[in-house]
Amino acid sequence: MKAKGDWWVANHEVHSAQVAGPWPHGDRFIVGFRFDVTMKSNGHRFTMEEMALYTVRDGKIVREEFFYTDGA
Repeated sequence: MKAKGDWWVANHEVHSAQVAGPWPHGDRFIVGFRFDVTMKSNGHRFTMEEMALYTVRDGKIVREEFFYTDGA
């Protein structure tokens, strides 16, 4: 997960970020994210919203899943 985060920061300029949650449920929790970013490779600026579902075992996140709107 850290490597993916490092890649994201290296490849995107983040103009703003909002975080909602977490909402825990047993061994999982959900966090909502909204980002206003520009891709460094091509200058494309966009807003991205996602919900992240994390699964925890032995105090560590062992799985992450992301859910996105279809943009409609």
